[in-house]
Amino acid sequence: MSDGKSLKTRQGEHLLHPETLMTSYGYDPLLSEGAVKPPVFLTSTFIFRTAEEGQAFFNVASGRQSAPEGTREGLVYSRFNHPNSEIVEDRLALYEGAERCALFSSGMSAISSVLLTLCKPGDVVLKTQPLYGGTETLFNKTLVRLGISSQPLSDALDYSSMLATAKQAASTGRITAIFAETPANPTNSLADIRLLARLADDLQQIQGFRPPVICDNTLLGPVFQRPLALGADVSVYSLTKYVGGHSDLVAGAAMGNRELMSRVRQMRSAIGTQLDPHSCWMLGRSLETLQLRMEKANNNAQQVAEFLQQHPKITAVHYLPFNDPATPAGRLYREQCTGAGSTFSFDVGQSQADAFRFLNQLKIFRQAVSLGGTESLASHPATTTHSGVARETREAFAILETTVRVSIGIEHPVDLIADLQQALDVLDD
Repeated sequence: MSDGKSLKTRQGEHLLHPETLMTSYGYDPLLSEGAVKPPVFLTSTFIFRTAEEGQAFFNVASGRQSAPEGTREGLVYSRFNHPNSEIVEDRLALYEGAERCALFSSGMSAISSVLLTLCKPGDVVLKTQPLYGGTETLFNKTLVRLGISSQPLSDALDYSSMLATAKQAASTGRITAIFAETPANPTNSLADIRLLARLADDLQQIQGFRPPVICDNTLLGPVFQRPLALGADVSVYSLTKYVGGHSDLVAGAAMGNRELMSRVRQMRSAIGTQLDPHSCWMLGRSLETLQLRMEKANNNAQQVAEFLQQHPKITAVHYLPFNDPATPAGRLYREQCTGAGSTFSFDVGQSQADAFRFLNQLKIFRQAVSLGGTESLASHPATTTHSGVARETREAFAILETTVRVSIGIEHPVDLIADLQQALDVLDD
């Protein structure tokens, strides 16, 4: 089928903004009975007009051939592709200027599919620290069983430190990927994406192969940080969070250049990590309000963080704008990010019991894991999302028994502050 979508990103010489394109790009209502919004295509398989067309479509879907110039792969079977996924993939790719995007059944399936595409037994992955607990578990308990090891980069802001670690790791096996989560969940620590791309370039000279840089952009993307423009090769997301934005779906995505994403999509088809049509349709709905929701939550989070920073029962607030502008982290935040997002952590009281008493007193904030929804959430990372991470590792990265993570929603900020205040009031002075 013709792929004329690139023509619709402009009106004459005027380049349209993502906020505009999220409402219509990649969908022609006249092909669906004039429906303003895309229907949900609840079908497992698609007909071919001829046997020859079926052969050609399968050759492309399987990776044996590339789609002819100016076209895209035809529809074959919903484990490979379907209209609802294609519409959302095309739209989401626009935010980062990616050549291709692929949707997945979760953020973890996106990360797993990308790493399985790149790595084989004996390979090594460099990883920033800390990582989301699920990702850390994937590296330490699943990939290691497949013979794929990982080496932590203790300081992703210091190039000499990263290069020394990379040289040591390269002596044990070929480094086939560099994985970064920035900002990190839940501490908001940063990794310098440009330095990671430079490290990948230097590794090409050292080992004869340039490992792709994979960046988990869940906490800020795609509105406040765009890793591909900073030198990353693949940007991955848990779309469950801000992009989905309503705590009513589970999904993931990866995006990058055409050649690499073609391989990732083949892996997705092989292991069955494609996203279903209904969830894709819901993501299409959510993309239309993504910018509005993230900007509102970002503004709310600033007010909440400033309140917490001044409160005597709060010992630390891990909020990006609070980094000293003269420090490497402070400088990097201003160079790499255009906003702080609305997920951050802070330390309350003197013990886990204090943190639990505070959490149990909250009324508007809901105790739940996840983030990026319209509602405000609070959780205790050490006993939930990061409970599978060794205690010494958690504490080395300031994930303490007193640490509480919040995801600020779109409620009125004064109400959120009042809720936090009454919960803090129950703690002993």
